[in-house]
Amino acid sequence: MIRKNFALALPFLLIGVVVSAQTANPAPAAAAPPQTMATQPAQSPAPTPLQQPVPPLQVPTKGPLQRLTIQEAEALAFKNNPQISVYRLLYLASNQITREQRAAYYPNVYGSLTAVEPNDGSRIAAGNLNNPIVYERAAGGITMSQLITDFGRTHNLVAAAALRAKAANMNAAAAAEQIRLAVDEAFYNALQAFALQQVAEQTVSARQLVSDQITTLFNNKLRSELDVSFADANLAQAKLLLLDAQNNYQAALSGLSQFLGYSSQHAFDLVDTETALTPPPNEVSQLETQAFSNRPEIAAQSFQDEAAQHFQKAERDLLLPSIDALGTAGRTPYSSTINGVSPFTTWYGAIGVNINVPIFNGFLYPARSREASLRAQAEQENLRDLKDKIGNDVRTSWLNAITAYNRIGVSQQFLDQANLAINLSQTRYTLGLSSIVELSQAQLQQTQAQIQFAAAKYQYQIAKSVLRFQIAAP
Repeated sequence: MIRKNFALALPFLLIGVVVSAQTANPAPAAAAPPQTMATQPAQSPAPTPLQQPVPPLQVPTKGPLQRLTIQEAEALAFKNNPQISVYRLLYLASNQITREQRAAYYPNVYGSLTAVEPNDGSRIAAGNLNNPIVYERAAGGITMSQLITDFGRTHNLVAAAALRAKAANMNAAAAAEQIRLAVDEAFYNALQAFALQQVAEQTVSARQLVSDQITTLFNNKLRSELDVSFADANLAQAKLLLLDAQNNYQAALSGLSQFLGYSSQHAFDLVDTETALTPPPNEVSQLETQAFSNRPEIAAQSFQDEAAQHFQKAERDLLLPSIDALGTAGRTPYSSTINGVSPFTTWYGAIGVNINVPIFNGFLYPARSREASLRAQAEQENLRDLKDKIGNDVRTSWLNAITAYNRIGVSQQFLDQANLAINLSQTRYTLGLSSIVELSQAQLQQTQAQIQFAAAKYQYQIAKSVLRFQIAAP
């Protein structure tokens, strides 16, 4: 069988040697036999747009080339990303709400300056019950009120506000973790896009070489125009792949710049510091427990649940009385006189206690208490629903991580077989044992294998980042 194949391949090898010898060492012009139309070799065609190299995609960037690792990218995002600042400011604003509610524990003091010039014989005859006599006077004083007790309403309002502030703090932590995940995904997507761009460049170079070789054989009447057409089509496909890869890489850099808090695209030299890839954990139940303990979203919803319960108690306490201490003091330096005697003393002061007892207001307070109770039950259901979702997300991300890790080995095998297939196909095509269709299919399969292998590593790193986010791992 080997001798038979060698006998079949020998004429094609001799043709290749003769063509190479004629190209490398052409005979002198005087010794060359006269050429007729039938024996004259075809002239090389003028360069076509397909033979031109793909121009690099130029994107305006700001600043010099910046070397960046994944750890440095996360640190920049924590420092510059506006979303982290937004949630931090919301947390600080929530702390002020706690102070607002706690203000009811302190005295309320305000000053007053009053000057009255009534018409003679003025009396208040309509409106609220009041002293009907209006005296001409000028006076100033200070009034103070102090809550003695409202039977727990203020305490519950302060507790609810403090718990909401803690929830806002957990929301800020959750936002930071989400930004961290987004940065990791953008970073590894950019590395993956760069790797695919390199694959596309190598594919264009390899197919350009094949196209040039087949064109040369066609010009020497050793291959058909169909072979040239297939080779040029494969080259055009590779250039389209390169154009898409260049666009995807620049778009990935633009997205990474956004997550790092830059208003314009920056130029990065991305460095992958993770050399050894370790498989994900084997047990998912421990990951679920870790997620329920560490996820800031669950902590935030738990605080919201407790805050809703305290607020419901505060709304219920509206039905109870409130007791306030009142005090006022001041001076009346000028007032009118009646029969030569002023109705006001020069200095005045008084203290007292006021008890407000709600009797009836159209069932407003019972309705508010019922509303708060229903909202508290809704917060409990939200917490239960959040735990169910996080449990499902942990299991899904764990499965995705395992699959992505297994794809690395399988894609390596796919690439090895595709490289072997392209080598055999090129040899068979050179010897004339196969058609250009077989070589084209081998080229396409090799390109797919290279893309799969280039993406497998970074897809696994993205899957690991998602799993780390789901379990709130450091």
